[in-house]
Amino acid sequence: MSAVQPLLRRLAETGRAEVPFVLDGVPRTALAGDTVLTAVLTHTGQLRRNEFSGAPRAGFCMMGACQDCWVRTVDGERLRACSTFVQPGMSLVTGTVQEAA
Repeated sequence: MSAVQPLLRRLAETGRAEVPFVLDGVPRTALAGDTVLTAVLTHTGQLRRNEFSGAPRAGFCMMGACQDCWVRTVDGERLRACSTFVQPGMSLVTGTVQEAA
């Protein structure tokens, strides 16, 4: 997981039920009604890395039109992070974790 501070900080609606999920192998929690994008960015500073340049990405249009927020489940399913709600037990892979050489 990136050592960068989370990109988003929750300021309101903190009373919703917690939803457990796994992000790049690390157990995390989101709140009921959070999108995958919100769930990820409240724990890290980027959603994924650009497949061409390697630059960090965090979504762009926020309405599912731009193709910038794709992430995968551990099963290989592609999800649009900005328009998919986090589900209990969801296990996400962002590709931002650097593999040990």
